[in-house]
Amino acid sequence: MSLVNTPPASSGVMSWKEAESNEFIPMNQKAASALITAAGASLDKSRPLIVATLANINALEESSPFGRIVAEQVSGQFTRSGYPMLEMKFRDKVFIKQNVGELLLTREIKEVAQNHSAQAVIVGTYAESEKLVFVNLKLIRPGDNIVLSTYDYAVPMDRTVKSLLGRR
Repeated sequence: MSLVNTPPASSGVMSWKEAESNEFIPMNQKAASALITAAGASLDKSRPLIVATLANINALEESSPFGRIVAEQVSGQFTRSGYPMLEMKFRDKVFIKQNVGELLLTREIKEVAQNHSAQAVIVGTYAESEKLVFVNLKLIRPGDNIVLSTYDYAVPMDRTVKSLLGRR
């Protein structure tokens, strides 16, 4: 007799094993690692970076739980790779819109990074299609707006992603 109460697969409830094998987190971590690798020696592990919430490409002032969690997972991978990340939720000089997250508009990036001595800012956008969400991440040097690295990938539009996008 099993002590673990695992619902049958047809119940619609995801099991712990299925959650563990979900590719969403590893894909976002892979994207962050690719940004780091492509930036190479232009990144300094002694200077902090900032990550902004990913914006909806069709409405750059809007985001979603999808955009926020991708940014969190990318930030986490940079931290695990030895880069200091500034936590923007505790900063007062960043445009934070309720239920959106830390959005950094182009004109604000230089000022925010300078105020916090950040060497680079990670920004991103996403675009929804019927079957995929396309994600673009950029690592930008704020002093001159030079893009140090980019990474593009697609996420399948499954029920979880639909939920994160508010599409149920």
